Amino acid sequence: MSLTALTETQSEIQKLARDFARAEIVPHADKWDREAHFPVSVAHRMGELGFLGMLLPEQYDGLELDTISYLLALEEIAAADASTAVLMSVHNSLPTQMLLNFGSEDQRAMYLRPMARGEKIGAFALSEPDAGSDASAQRCQAVRDGNSWLLTGTKSWVTSGSFADVIMVMARTDTPDARRGSRGISTFIVTPDLPGFHVGKKEDKMGLRASPTVQLTFDGLRVPAENLLGDEGQGFIYAMRSLDNGRLGIAAQAIGIARAALDAALDYAAERKQFGQPIREFQAIQFKLANMASRITAARALLHATAAAKDRGESTTMHGSMCKLLASETAMYVTTEAVQIFGGYGYVKDYPVEKYFRDAKITEIYEGTSEIQRIVIARELYASRQNH
Repeated sequence: MSLTALTETQSEIQKLARDFARAEIVPHADKWDREAHFPVSVAHRMGELGFLGMLLPEQYDGLELDTISYLLALEEIAAADASTAVLMSVHNSLPTQMLLNFGSEDQRAMYLRPMARGEKIGAFALSEPDAGSDASAQRCQAVRDGNSWLLTGTKSWVTSGSFADVIMVMARTDTPDARRGSRGISTFIVTPDLPGFHVGKKEDKMGLRASPTVQLTFDGLRVPAENLLGDEGQGFIYAMRSLDNGRLGIAAQAIGIARAALDAALDYAAERKQFGQPIREFQAIQFKLANMASRITAARALLHATAAAKDRGESTTMHGSMCKLLASETAMYVTTEAVQIFGGYGYVKDYPVEKYFRDAKITEIYEGTSEIQRIVIARELYASRQNH
């Protein structure tokens, strides 16, 4: 339930996503989770329906929708399966937006149309084994070699990296003896057909098990010079700006997970009887349900207000971090309470809440941990005071 008055288009997009999720995701989500496998055909189907080009202009075969419409759809997908939602979130907010905002016209023409249609899946490769929250400490090195760049190094935690077709890779273009910090990092458009591209270890994760998270290893990966995105040395800035958008998507994903857990808890509390009555009649359960619903509603309201500000062209760095922080911690709180309401049954795989619990945790970690979000918020608070 949204406090925002939805437009006709927004309501139609929400319904389309909900119908698709219930028909084509919900019946299979548990199996995908158990098998740690996601059929790429589902991503292609999402592309056919427009879910992978929601924020792209119509000239690139996108739907050119407002941000709230996108987040409404993403929440519906996440309520059905968080693994599917993270593919949708990353694709829409990181590689496609980086190409749209910083790519050349030739690059946009080459990649954005098939990405909008779901014919090509996008990925984002920033983190490394020793460079997570401190992403500017990365070591992946790019060296110019004629009309190419040679990339050597390893990228970690790459969502969809095992089957992605277009990957935004951040690598150092400064030299080891003249490091320039974040200003020494550039972004490259990498495709898996390039010589020296290798998919490495697939992580065996607690949650989001159907979403493949892999290492990518580059052994002198030869990238054509025209695959440099934007200006040399600006790649880290491009990544950070794109993560501002990505955090809104992760917030919507977290809200979807929390909503699914609340729905399951409401149903169970109405059906489960103890001491001769449904447990929903007990005040202890009522308080839990009320707190869960209140936090979800607050997180969604902040998210939609921030999305509206983004569409007005306002900076959303601080509020985007607030959205991710509040929504991810809400997802963890709500799923924990849902497991508690289910009692022992919440701890077994016969019921859905243990999956929601496992899926929720990562929202506090990826695309900037909760600790990093607090740092961003505090920094922006002081910056805003200096500007007034």
